[in-house]
Amino acid sequence: MSGQGIAPNLVSWASELDEATRAQAERIARSPVLAGHVALMPDAHLGIGATIGTVLPTQTAIIPSAVGVDIGCGMAAVETDLVESDLPDDLGPVLAAWEESIPSGVGEGHAEVPASFAAWYGQHELPDANKSLLPKAGAQFGTLGSGNHFVETAIDERGRVWVLLHSGSRGAGNVLAQAAIKAAKQLAKQWFIPLEDPELAYLVQGSPEFSAYMRALRWSQDYARANRDLIGQSAVAGLLEVVGKGSVTDTINCHHNYTEREHHHGKDLWITRKGAIRARVGDRGLIPGSMGSGSYVVEGLGNPASYESCSHGAGRRMSRGQARREITADSLRDSMGGRTWLKDQAAQLVDEAPGAYKDIDQVMADQADLVRVVHKLRSVVNYKGL
Repeated sequence: MSGQGIAPNLVSWASELDEATRAQAERIARSPVLAGHVALMPDAHLGIGATIGTVLPTQTAIIPSAVGVDIGCGMAAVETDLVESDLPDDLGPVLAAWEESIPSGVGEGHAEVPASFAAWYGQHELPDANKSLLPKAGAQFGTLGSGNHFVETAIDERGRVWVLLHSGSRGAGNVLAQAAIKAAKQLAKQWFIPLEDPELAYLVQGSPEFSAYMRALRWSQDYARANRDLIGQSAVAGLLEVVGKGSVTDTINCHHNYTEREHHHGKDLWITRKGAIRARVGDRGLIPGSMGSGSYVVEGLGNPASYESCSHGAGRRMSRGQARREITADSLRDSMGGRTWLKDQAAQLVDEAPGAYKDIDQVMADQADLVRVVHKLRSVVNYKGL
């Protein structure tokens, strides 16, 4: 499908859209700081303040909640020269290697700060006011978060082996984001700014709070990208050690929770993508499905109506609470087929079951005017953050 106007200032690519998500998107579209229509991606689902799967154009302000608390969260993929027949019948050692080398979960980090962090930090120092976050940032460099963050071994339609992963700016980015959201809400109260939702509070360009947020935003986005690079290196090293051969042939790394200054429709704008990736002509992106379905490597088509954007994944069909109530550990095990995954933790992972997500193939059909499919990947090993 192509984008359709479903409400004033709201264009949607979603063929599956529940009423709560639509109502939230309509509230965002009424924000006085918008400088154009809101683009709603086909994976859109309910978020905090701003709908996940939205692209928001603003000119002189940014809504911190619309970026979210995992600034710079995104995907990375590493293509190898391995083919499926190179993989051993038992992929358990790959999963074990990742569990050993890549900490995952809320607050989890390395026992010792990775050596590569010092070199990276030397070029990306935290602002003085945030230096207390340095130990956390160092320990969590090269680690997964929880929830839908993951590392996978996947096979494309040619039989080539990839490592695919999803992570962001971890605890340090969360603290910086929460501080900006709090500052925006306090300013809205101080200046008696009427808001339909307090989460839509904004910071105005030129203010000290805006400048502080931009420094935090840039740092967090850079940290998230470097974090994914290091996870990818660790994951590929574990895979190649188990296989006993192989090398890297290509890498892709893209954000899907971030803000950038871009030129659209004749104007310089702040484009905030919350659960959306940039899809300019030729831009390479990664769109994962659920842990039991396929994922896609894509190229952007540069559709101006979406601000040259596309979806960041399949998008949730159920909230985490609903999934925990309605999906059993046994049904999750059944849906994972012959994949190698954390099946002993199935009860903790039911909110990530395939049934909790939209159909990724339908999502891809919905955005045929936003991206071109380059490769379709199927997962054979999945390591999920708990």
